[in-house]
Amino acid sequence: MSNSIRDTYKYHFKVGNRIVHRGITNDLQASESRHRTSGNSDTQGGKRIYWKDGHIVQIGNITTREAALAWEREQHERYGGF
Repeated sequence: MSNSIRDTYKYHFKVGNRIVHRGITNDLQASESRHRTSGNSDTQGGKRIYWKDGHIVQIGNITTREAALAWEREQHERYGGF
């Protein structure tokens, strides 16, 4: 029997318009804070972009953990691991 409680968000973590991470969480604010304080950075067009300047964008509606995990696996297969 699957858990039908909708308590999980799908999200993109973006710096400017660039998606630097795709994930799931049950607390968007806490996840955004963790990403922003992670010290991570990427490069875009030869310029370094810092995750401290990023923000979370919720994708779709709140969903079940099972459905969110399936979405996350599909995202990682399609776009590579983040």
